[in-house]
Amino acid sequence: METSKAKESFVGLSYPMLTRSNSTTWSLKMKVFMKAQGVWCTIEQKDPKGAVDEKTVQVALAAIYQGVPEDVFLSIAEKETAKEAWEAIKTMCMGVERVKEAKVQTLKGEFESLIMKETDKIEDFCMKLSGIVINIRVLGETMEESSVVRKILRAVPDKFLQIASNIEQFGDVKGMTIEEVVGRLKAHEERMKGRSESVDGQLLLAFQNQRARGGSFRDKSRKKCYNCNTMGHYAAECDKPRREREKRQEVNLAQIEDDEPTLL
Repeated sequence: METSKAKESFVGLSYPMLTRSNSTTWSLKMKVFMKAQGVWCTIEQKDPKGAVDEKTVQVALAAIYQGVPEDVFLSIAEKETAKEAWEAIKTMCMGVERVKEAKVQTLKGEFESLIMKETDKIEDFCMKLSGIVINIRVLGETMEESSVVRKILRAVPDKFLQIASNIEQFGDVKGMTIEEVVGRLKAHEERMKGRSESVDGQLLLAFQNQRARGGSFRDKSRKKCYNCNTMGHYAAECDKPRREREKRQEVNLAQIEDDEPTLL
């Protein structure tokens, strides 16, 4: 009598909706709900030869119909028993599971092969990695936080090796969140950026000072020195004795001395 009342009242259950990624949890919930409703016996009969009354079969079918989307309903609408409808859904879900497993394997391959480039920013790289992890988890696959943290520390370029090594040696990697490791790496990135800007400023100042002193940064590989006749510098910068200039001065002095009697 109580079972009959449960069948008729549906015990106020809100049935879960089947999707492409929840077939396992959906089937477990549906089994519990249909047992609570007293109609699971139409799916798993204790006595295969025993008869199940038509009312129970229809209630079980109604329960299944409430938990499937429209496209699945159209596929099982012609099934005469709840057991036939259940087996058809199970077969469809197996195909979906295979597709899901293939997608998970593809995403895991992308996860393992992803490497941060020297020009990448740590925040952009970790966002890309987190996107892959989210897709893996949506498909029902477990991805531990510590595994993602270790992947980040392995994937960083050489400029992060020191900080990554320190985190692995002295940090609690198992209890560390993705946000925490990203924050540490980002702080290190900002410090490196500040040092780089300081060095660049010093080089620029040195370059400007050299230009002010005579442009030593110019390309002089094709410039000929008229003092020593070699390439690579100007005569004004030549460190060799001014031989030609001295000869010209001596010739000019001799001419002046020869001309003195005539002038007198």
